[in-house]
Amino acid sequence: MALEFVGIDPETTGGGSPTVWVEEETADLVLQGEEADKLLKAQVSDTEWVAGHDTGIPAHETVIRIPARMVPTLREACDVAERRAGLR
Repeated sequence: MALEFVGIDPETTGGGSPTVWVEEETADLVLQGEEADKLLKAQVSDTEWVAGHDTGIPAHETVIRIPARMVPTLREACDVAERRAGLR
């Protein structure tokens, strides 16, 4: 799996940092971020966000937190993914 690096948290000081890539073959976004704390996971897990859809967080998924300051990086990643997937 080849990844195209899009960007990293502009306020990173080293160590783990929120990062965004686009997987080259599938155009999927790949995100690294801070794992959500128990309170946020509970809120996500316990809320029926879509009527009739199961609640909870499946074992193969997780909730991450990406800082708002990374919104421009996420927009860029979406543009890269759309181009790679031939959606524009």
